[in-house]
Amino acid sequence: MFDWWRWLHWVTPLREAYGRYFTQSHSFDTYSDRINHLLDQSSPWRDRIEFHKINITNNSHFETPIKASDLTINLDAICSPYQFKWKPLDTIRGNFLDAIQVVKYCTESKKRLIHFSTCEVYGKTVSSFLPEDRDLRQDPKFYLLKEDASPCIFGPVNKKDRWSYACAQQMMERLIYEEAEHGLAFTIVRPFNWIGQRMDFIPGVDGDKVRGVLDGFSNDLMSGEPLKLVDGGKSQRTFCYIKDAIEAVLLMIVYAKVAGKSAPSSSTKDVSSKVFYGEGYVDNDKRIPDMTIISKQLGWKPKTSLQDLLEITLSYQHQKCINSQKIKKKLSNPWC
Repeated sequence: MFDWWRWLHWVTPLREAYGRYFTQSHSFDTYSDRINHLLDQSSPWRDRIEFHKINITNNSHFETPIKASDLTINLDAICSPYQFKWKPLDTIRGNFLDAIQVVKYCTESKKRLIHFSTCEVYGKTVSSFLPEDRDLRQDPKFYLLKEDASPCIFGPVNKKDRWSYACAQQMMERLIYEEAEHGLAFTIVRPFNWIGQRMDFIPGVDGDKVRGVLDGFSNDLMSGEPLKLVDGGKSQRTFCYIKDAIEAVLLMIVYAKVAGKSAPSSSTKDVSSKVFYGEGYVDNDKRIPDMTIISKQLGWKPKTSLQDLLEITLSYQHQKCINSQKIKKKLSNPWC
């Protein structure tokens, strides 16, 4: 299993619901800061988690644990707008080239692979190319994203655009599909903006840069600034609470069926995607999934409303920001 940020949400539900299926987990990442509480000797799963501090580029080290495991879950990704705009080569290597050997080892050893891709692979919707005054732009047939039918529409090849991430992940998906001809059993997951506790970057706490819309909103709220609406807030996104999403993934792991209160008033400030993300970034109009396949095969649908998951996420971020400020104040004046 590669990458900590989703894995840390899985341990409790895995243990409570499906613990009998899992005896040992090999987890790989470059640091373990955010999962140290899971690796502590007092953790009930400590004996089942073997953490390896290693980068996915050192992929020869993965062969033995992959071949000894029943299942490999690849969560590794370079996926922030800042990274795939300003570091496109790292994005392509990290999301495609470095992960090729992982797929190869799974194929050779006949071990199942769950690969986390991205909803970015859909690119632009068909509706975005229709005239703005056409009612068809609001027809779900032209914007709902279906994993087995929707085309992948990207922009032109520019030096600093957003499409390096989407293209790299699409190539990985195509490679995985081709490896199925050689016996690879796989599931591909395309997350649509999973949010919740510990999921998002908090400006001023985790670093200085704003990486996306949610942490931008959070930063504006906590600093008392107007909320920035990118391009007038026309773009639409789908958000899913992390615990709902993990429930779906657990079903995929176990059953292996899926292939393929009054809010305070705040002012707003309209900014362009160029100002928010930088020159060359092209925003998508809609990112809304069709739920037919996952509902039919797993009987799953998210339970948490948008209002509830935003309250949970922003409350967590607000408290973390307060705690961080207290720590900084204490460190700056240890005698107070």
